[in-house]
Amino acid sequence: MAQTKAHRKKRQVATFIVFMLLWEAGSESIQYSVWEETESGTFVANLTKDLGLRMGELAARGARVVFKGNRHHLQFDPQTYDLLLNEKLDREELCGSTEPCVLAFQVLLENPLQFFQAALRVRDINDHAPEFPAREMLLKISETTAPGKIFPLKMAQDLDAGSNSLQSYVLSSNSHFHVLTRNRSDGRKFPELVLDKALDREEQPELRLTLTALDGGSPPRSGTTEVQIRVLDSNDNAPEFAQELYEAQVAENESLGSLVITVSARDLDAGSFGEVTYALFQVDDVNQPFEINTNTGEIRLRKTLDFEEFQSYHVDVEATDGGGLSGKCSIVIKILDMNDNAPELTMSSLISPIPENLPEMIVAVFSVSDADSGNNQQVICSIDDNLPFLLRPSVENFYTLLTEGPLDRESQAEYNITITVTDLGTPRLKTQHNITVLVSDVNDNAPAFTQTSYTLFVRENNSPALLEFFNIICVGES
Repeated sequence: MAQTKAHRKKRQVATFIVFMLLWEAGSESIQYSVWEETESGTFVANLTKDLGLRMGELAARGARVVFKGNRHHLQFDPQTYDLLLNEKLDREELCGSTEPCVLAFQVLLENPLQFFQAALRVRDINDHAPEFPAREMLLKISETTAPGKIFPLKMAQDLDAGSNSLQSYVLSSNSHFHVLTRNRSDGRKFPELVLDKALDREEQPELRLTLTALDGGSPPRSGTTEVQIRVLDSNDNAPEFAQELYEAQVAENESLGSLVITVSARDLDAGSFGEVTYALFQVDDVNQPFEINTNTGEIRLRKTLDFEEFQSYHVDVEATDGGGLSGKCSIVIKILDMNDNAPELTMSSLISPIPENLPEMIVAVFSVSDADSGNNQQVICSIDDNLPFLLRPSVENFYTLLTEGPLDRESQAEYNITITVTDLGTPRLKTQHNITVLVSDVNDNAPAFTQTSYTLFVRENNSPALLEFFNIICVGES
């Protein structure tokens, strides 16, 4: 057998080059759908029919379903090879506010190797009611406030998506206020209280109203909070911010305590009525990674950021003067991605031992991924250039490792292969995966004598029975 040539050109494959190896199913993916919270074991699809395969072919070719992150949302029925739901799916856990919630997966067949693109859409059910951050909220409103004045209220949160999400707010019947439902820049709906009739502290120093948030489910679900309105003596001016909307950017690896942005509000009143304090005005303050200086309006980082978890934050800030009047502004904080995630390699198939006499035999099938974005997400794969193996890209970040030509077990019976996956970020991060491939023997060597000729001396007149024989050694390498 010919030895592996040295100084072979290094093989590197960029994941963003889509090279369709053994692709016979077409570029369009098959899409199935299930309702969230459907019981495990529910029938999803007949893949034999949908992929145009023969009966029993899925089992014969070792069909497997591969999801990103090695998740196991679907399984094959061991008898019929129908595609079944492997577990209850929670759309809010899988996709959050993203709609539609689509989970891409591949169906992997062997002998010959084939990939089929597919997707599972998880449809939302109305399993969450809108929920306010507190059972009650307090507003202090001056009795001199003119009708038409708008007061922002804290919004409710509904984890469902689409029509099942929060749609509107309604206010209990009263003669002084009505509520408006507004759309925020990120699509979420928030309430604003509108004053219809002037207040009189001497006549009614306090009002209690019920604010209800309704979703669009059938039937709709709702959540409530009590709005307590305390009527104040004259404080003519509420704080006003220099901008209604601020924008800021911060790197995900920024150190704790770093300044993100400073907001500023002004109150035209004098004395304590003109003194402004700041507070973050938000639903999920437990998880919010920012804090504000109540006196200066400086917003600083208090928790570590992760671009892969949240790409941006919408923060509302409230400025309140000494008389209880308040104003509001919004801040959109965009998180900048840093290359802080090394690539990941998931091995789908590994064949060992392999026969020595088959060229371009598939040894392994694996996929690569990187949780970062942009160039930080792009990766290249490589193996040592002194090995008689090739890396070929397939589809959706899948690769195959195959022999470059026939091997020679008698020269080398075992190969230790290191697969290196490197991203294109700065600095570059890499992951290495080691596999061992054994080479099995085939009968490719004939017997051979140890010498080309032999000489034997025999005494004359010996009887045949006394003739001493000697061994001629024949060696075979197989």
